[in-house]
Amino acid sequence: MTFKKRLIIAFTIVLMVPLVLTSISFFVIGNYMLQPGDETLKLHDYEDLTGNIQAYVEKTDKIYNELCETRKSDESKLEDTSYLSSFTDELADLNSFLVVRKDGELYYSGNEKAAKSVFDQLPAYTEDAGDSNYVFYADNMEKTVRQLNFKFEDGGKGTIFLVTGVVTLISRKFLASMIIAIVGVLIITALLLIEWLQKSVVEPIDKLSVAMKNVRDGNLTYMLTREQKGEIGDLYKNYEDMRLRLKESADEKLEHENQNKELIRNISHDLKTPITSIKGYVEGLMDGVANTPEKQQKYLQTIYNKSNDMDRLINELTLYSKIDNDKIPYNFHKINVTEYFGDCVDEIGVDMESRGIELNYSNLVSPDTLVIADPEQIKRVINNIVSNSVKYMDKSKKKIEIRILDEQDSIRVEIEDNGRGISARDLPNIFDRFYRTDSSRNSAQGGSGIGLSIVKKIIEDHGGYIWATSRDGDGTCMHFVLRKYREKTNEDDSVEGKASEEQGEDLK
Repeated sequence: MTFKKRLIIAFTIVLMVPLVLTSISFFVIGNYMLQPGDETLKLHDYEDLTGNIQAYVEKTDKIYNELCETRKSDESKLEDTSYLSSFTDELADLNSFLVVRKDGELYYSGNEKAAKSVFDQLPAYTEDAGDSNYVFYADNMEKTVRQLNFKFEDGGKGTIFLVTGVVTLISRKFLASMIIAIVGVLIITALLLIEWLQKSVVEPIDKLSVAMKNVRDGNLTYMLTREQKGEIGDLYKNYEDMRLRLKESADEKLEHENQNKELIRNISHDLKTPITSIKGYVEGLMDGVANTPEKQQKYLQTIYNKSNDMDRLINELTLYSKIDNDKIPYNFHKINVTEYFGDCVDEIGVDMESRGIELNYSNLVSPDTLVIADPEQIKRVINNIVSNSVKYMDKSKKKIEIRILDEQDSIRVEIEDNGRGISARDLPNIFDRFYRTDSSRNSAQGGSGIGLSIVKKIIEDHGGYIWATSRDGDGTCMHFVLRKYREKTNEDDSVEGKASEEQGEDLK
């Protein structure tokens, strides 16, 4: 729910709830006060609650006028108590009663108890038979009295008083009760509104605050359920997105640190092995163990090979730092495939021959085939693949085959060995950074674990792709593809020109 809707609901509650509850309170308190009781004069409808004297007087006009007509037509009927009693019930409903006085004494009363309380305050008899109205207080109640004088048959002086009570005291109680009720209604409304805002706004914000403190303290696993909607729901969603991003970044940083540690361990191990060998062979030369030219040559060749291994590892480490920052330097040129790969094989052949490895090379592309590539980086790719193959050869007769194949718009380079191979389980992961298989990259063989990841990066940066096939125990073949470079011909120009003309016609 949006804050706008929450505010609308809040204002609606502030307006409607007090109005509804006040109305209910009015009717409840009014009905309570209108219930029959022991009061001398009771309330009989809601107009009585206002204490309006005129309203009470108007209600009794009919009966008073009827008494006046009776006085004119048959004055003796006014001393008939049965006749007077016929008005008692109707007057009681109007909060009124009749009092008849004869020669200063009480002759009749419609409400004996009420009559005694007001009798002494009633006005005296006057010879003038005109109507008279009085207002006075009795028993803390405001009274209006209408006087009608007449003569009894025996000559006695009679007066009929129509007394109407206006219960101002009870009206004040009603007003006080209503004020208390309104205050109570406002308090209840405020409590309901506070509780609603507490549940819908304050508590969700408190939960978000707790979540942010967890993020501040480095706890990126603290989740917020997305049960909220509106702006608060958006805040929850933004928090979750931020938390996931931060967690992903922290995980990547941790993984990167672990990879760097792994790289340092691998490089240290790989450097330690050739250094140990070099020291051993140098000591052999110094101690005269290599006492023949042939042994000396063998020792020197081994030292040279180990030095090359160390140089390769250092180059890998340098290149890895550039890959990590995506700053590999490329210098692309048009390269003749036949000449370039022929030179590479010649360079590799010297090293392979010294290691006793048979190297076979075949080129099935036309002599004028060109590719756009960085010669140095492609040579690094070939050297890394060949070095990896040499490292894991376990046959007595070691063999590597390099093949250049023509695939219409591209060339495919295959480098195959007869080493121990890679299991099907490990094969999809060999190009991942720092991945080392149990079968082909054990600690005894060393390896930084970044050689093939560097190869993949370089090939992909050239717009090509690389994959591997292997038979566990029989050998591995690495394949990578580079697109050919084609010069534009006149025919190509004419085709492009014709296409441009047709496009121009279409635009017209």
